[in-house]
Amino acid sequence: MQILLTSAAFLIAAICAGLMGYAIQRGATCTVAAMDEVVRKRSISRLAAMAEASLWVVGGLLIAQSLHALGKMPGGYGVTYVTIVGGALLGFGAYVNKACVFGAIARLGSGEWAYVATPLGFYAGCASAPHIFAFPAQQTLPYDSPVLAASSWVALVFAGFMLWRLARPLVAKSGEDEARNAAVIHRFAARVWSPHAATSVIGVTFLLMFILVGAWAYTDVLAEVARGMAGNLVARSLLVFALFAGAMLGGYTAGRLRRAPVSLAQAAKCFAGGTMMGWGSLLIPGGNDGLLLVAMPLLWPYAWVAFLTMCMTIGIALVVERSFAGHGAEEAVH
Repeated sequence: MQILLTSAAFLIAAICAGLMGYAIQRGATCTVAAMDEVVRKRSISRLAAMAEASLWVVGGLLIAQSLHALGKMPGGYGVTYVTIVGGALLGFGAYVNKACVFGAIARLGSGEWAYVATPLGFYAGCASAPHIFAFPAQQTLPYDSPVLAASSWVALVFAGFMLWRLARPLVAKSGEDEARNAAVIHRFAARVWSPHAATSVIGVTFLLMFILVGAWAYTDVLAEVARGMAGNLVARSLLVFALFAGAMLGGYTAGRLRRAPVSLAQAAKCFAGGTMMGWGSLLIPGGNDGLLLVAMPLLWPYAWVAFLTMCMTIGIALVVERSFAGHGAEEAVH
């Protein structure tokens, strides 16, 4: 899908990118943080939020399809051992980095400048992968996603679900204090920017941008630049800038923005983690952002297998880390 360079589409996409960056600071899209929560707290709340973000994308795709507003969607790939190897590399790279590609944006937005090395490593991984791995290229499947063949009635069901989820923050509980406008506004803001709701905002904004401008994520841009295939680079770079600007604003308003000293060891870990994530994204193919918010909603089996492999790899690495370092010595993940 080619990027639409109309001014209206670009303006809406830029606003969505900034809003998405803002929501990433408050959402629950970091796969490392989600698996850390599973290992330490035996909770799947972050994974559930990520699943709902994918569900929002499914609904949006169905509605756009019923309105004939959906362009050509990415095809799927067969599930092979390369899919699993790629998912494992993606997961271990995220573990080493202590953040997936979404989490790296949040860390940068919090002033952890060592994470500048993560996209640099991702680019290096994408550029070096063809010279390191001799795996055969994944073949595109000869049929479209089953989601796009669904009845328009299914789109109506999802539209109802979306309206219900949007209306929930407006539902007030009884009480004298909540009768005041200030209390209502405060309650609404708190619910809208809860981690679960913010993750849904990420899904919706990602979908709108994907429909308007196609593959725009910074991982897509880096992968295409590494292979000499990038198109509309200036426009896409501006959208990535809007994403990071939104993350910075989100970090500031959430009280997370700080001056974190940059150590050579941390920068090296970020670069190494980014490199492995770049390798994995080319082998699968797709990074965890594209898997979670594009390929998985389209119900492509390879995406589910790769994402499950990624989660299992991160989970196993965290369990091993805890067994060696003790229960109180883990590095904080957010």
